[in-house]
Amino acid sequence: MSRLATALLVLGLAATPAVLAAQDSPPLVRYGKWLLAAGAVGFNLLAAESHQNADDAFNTLEDLCFEEFDRCDLGTDGTYLNPQIESLYQTSLHYDRETRTWLVIGETALVASATMFVWELTHHRDKPDNIPFEPEVRSLKRGTGVGLRIAW
Repeated sequence: MSRLATALLVLGLAATPAVLAAQDSPPLVRYGKWLLAAGAVGFNLLAAESHQNADDAFNTLEDLCFEEFDRCDLGTDGTYLNPQIESLYQTSLHYDRETRTWLVIGETALVASATMFVWELTHHRDKPDNIPFEPEVRSLKRGTGVGLRIAW
Protein backbone atom coordinates (compact mmCIF):
# COMPACT_ATOMS: atom_id res chain seq x y z
CA MET A 1 0.00 0.00 0.00
CA SER A 2 1.49 3.33 -1.00
CA ARG A 3 1.95 6.19 1.43
CA LEU A 4 -0.68 8.24 -0.40
CA ALA A 5 -3.25 5.43 -0.27
CA THR A 6 -2.53 4.90 3.42
CA ALA A 7 -2.91 8.60 4.18
CA LEU A 8 -6.19 8.72 2.24
CA LEU A 9 -7.46 5.70 4.17
CA VAL A 10 -6.75 7.41 7.48
CA LEU A 11 -8.41 10.63 6.30
CA GLY A 12 -11.43 8.65 5.15
CA LEU A 13 -11.71 6.97 8.53
CA ALA A 14 -11.41 10.34 10.23
CA ALA A 15 -14.32 11.71 8.26
CA THR A 16 -16.76 8.98 9.30
CA PRO A 17 -19.71 9.89 11.47
CA ALA A 18 -18.72 7.23 14.01
CA VAL A 19 -17.06 9.93 16.10
CA LEU A 20 -20.39 11.58 16.82
CA ALA A 21 -22.06 8.30 17.68
CA ALA A 22 -19.20 7.27 19.94
CA GLN A 23 -20.05 9.56 22.82
CA ASP A 24 -21.11 6.74 25.14
CA SER A 25 -18.44 4.21 24.16
CA PRO A 26 -15.78 3.22 26.67
CA PRO A 27 -12.63 5.34 26.38
CA LEU A 28 -10.60 2.29 25.33
CA VAL A 29 -12.80 1.89 22.25
CA ARG A 30 -13.40 5.59 21.63
CA TYR A 31 -9.72 6.49 21.50
CA GLY A 32 -8.16 3.07 20.94
CA LYS A 33 -9.62 2.63 17.47
CA TRP A 34 -7.98 5.86 16.31
CA LEU A 35 -4.71 5.03 18.01
CA LEU A 36 -4.66 1.61 16.34
CA ALA A 37 -5.55 3.10 12.94
CA ALA A 38 -2.70 5.61 13.26
CA GLY A 39 -0.42 2.80 14.41
CA ALA A 40 -1.35 0.72 11.38
CA VAL A 41 -0.39 3.61 9.11
CA GLY A 42 2.86 4.18 10.98
CA PHE A 43 3.87 0.52 11.00
CA ASN A 44 3.15 0.18 7.28
CA LEU A 45 5.26 3.27 6.59
CA LEU A 46 8.08 1.68 8.62
CA ALA A 47 7.65 -1.50 6.57
CA ALA A 48 7.93 0.49 3.34
CA GLU A 49 11.12 2.18 4.56
CA SER A 50 12.62 -1.13 5.68
CA HIS A 51 11.71 -2.72 2.34
CA GLN A 52 13.47 0.13 0.54
CA ASN A 53 16.60 -0.47 2.66
CA ALA A 54 16.53 -4.17 1.74
CA ASP A 55 16.15 -3.30 -1.95
CA ASP A 56 19.04 -0.83 -1.75
CA ALA A 57 21.36 -3.42 -0.18
CA PHE A 58 20.39 -6.09 -2.70
CA ASN A 59 20.72 -3.70 -5.67
CA THR A 60 24.22 -2.78 -4.49
CA LEU A 61 25.05 -6.50 -4.24
CA GLU A 62 23.78 -7.09 -7.79
CA ASP A 63 25.72 -4.12 -9.17
CA LEU A 64 28.96 -5.38 -7.60
CA CYS A 65 28.34 -8.90 -8.92
CA PHE A 66 27.64 -7.68 -12.46
CA GLU A 67 30.83 -5.59 -12.44
CA GLU A 68 32.97 -8.58 -11.55
CA PHE A 69 31.40 -12.05 -11.50
CA ASP A 70 34.19 -13.60 -9.37
CA ARG A 71 33.11 -11.50 -6.38
CA CYS A 72 29.91 -13.51 -6.06
CA ASP A 73 31.33 -17.02 -5.87
CA LEU A 74 29.59 -19.19 -3.30
CA GLY A 75 31.30 -21.41 -0.77
CA THR A 76 30.29 -25.00 -0.01
CA ASP A 77 28.08 -23.81 2.85
CA GLY A 78 26.10 -21.46 0.54
CA THR A 79 27.62 -18.21 1.75
CA TYR A 80 29.43 -15.72 -0.45
CA LEU A 81 33.22 -16.01 -0.32
CA ASN A 82 33.65 -12.24 -0.57
CA PRO A 83 32.93 -10.73 2.88
CA GLN A 84 31.60 -7.46 1.42
CA ILE A 85 29.07 -9.32 -0.75
CA GLU A 86 28.08 -11.59 2.14
CA SER A 87 27.59 -8.54 4.37
CA LEU A 88 25.32 -6.89 1.78
CA TYR A 89 23.33 -10.12 1.46
CA GLN A 90 22.91 -10.44 5.23
CA THR A 91 21.87 -6.77 5.43
CA SER A 92 19.23 -7.40 2.78
CA LEU A 93 17.93 -10.44 4.69
CA HIS A 94 17.88 -8.45 7.94
CA TYR A 95 15.76 -5.67 6.41
CA ASP A 96 13.45 -8.23 4.75
CA ARG A 97 12.77 -9.84 8.14
CA GLU A 98 12.23 -6.39 9.66
CA THR A 99 9.79 -5.54 6.86
CA ARG A 100 7.82 -8.71 7.51
CA THR A 101 7.62 -7.89 11.22
CA TRP A 102 6.40 -4.33 10.60
CA LEU A 103 3.78 -5.59 8.14
CA VAL A 104 2.42 -8.21 10.54
CA ILE A 105 2.21 -5.64 13.36
CA GLY A 106 0.64 -3.05 11.07
CA GLU A 107 -1.98 -5.40 9.68
CA THR A 108 -2.80 -6.66 13.17
CA ALA A 109 -3.34 -3.07 14.31
CA LEU A 110 -5.54 -2.44 11.26
CA VAL A 111 -7.71 -5.50 12.00
CA ALA A 112 -8.02 -4.49 15.67
CA SER A 113 -8.98 -0.94 14.69
CA ALA A 114 -11.59 -2.19 12.21
CA THR A 115 -12.97 -4.53 14.88
CA MET A 116 -13.39 -1.59 17.27
CA PHE A 117 -15.12 0.49 14.59
CA VAL A 118 -17.55 -2.34 13.82
CA TRP A 119 -18.18 -3.04 17.52
CA GLU A 120 -18.94 0.61 18.15
CA LEU A 121 -21.29 0.89 15.17
CA THR A 122 -23.23 -2.23 16.19
CA HIS A 123 -23.25 -1.46 19.92
CA HIS A 124 -26.77 -0.60 21.13
CA ARG A 125 -27.06 2.95 22.44
CA ASP A 126 -30.00 4.59 24.14
CA LYS A 127 -31.39 7.69 22.46
CA PRO A 128 -30.27 10.91 24.10
CA ASP A 129 -32.89 12.97 25.92
CA ASN A 130 -32.09 16.19 24.13
CA ILE A 131 -33.54 15.40 20.68
CA PRO A 132 -36.06 18.24 20.12
CA PHE A 133 -38.01 16.48 17.38
CA GLU A 134 -37.81 13.22 15.50
CA PRO A 135 -39.70 11.65 12.62
CA GLU A 136 -42.22 8.97 13.41
CA VAL A 137 -43.56 6.24 11.14
CA ARG A 138 -46.47 3.99 12.19
CA SER A 139 -48.32 1.14 10.56
CA LEU A 140 -52.03 1.93 10.50
CA LYS A 141 -55.00 -0.27 9.60
CA ARG A 142 -55.27 1.02 6.01
CA GLY A 143 -51.83 2.54 5.41
CA THR A 144 -48.75 4.06 6.94
CA GLY A 145 -48.73 7.18 9.05
CA VAL A 146 -45.81 9.58 8.89
CA GLY A 147 -45.47 12.38 11.39
CA LEU A 148 -43.21 14.41 13.57
CA ARG A 149 -42.97 14.20 17.35
CA ILE A 150 -41.98 17.40 19.13
CA ALA A 151 -40.83 17.26 22.74
CA TRP A 152 -41.82 20.30 24.85
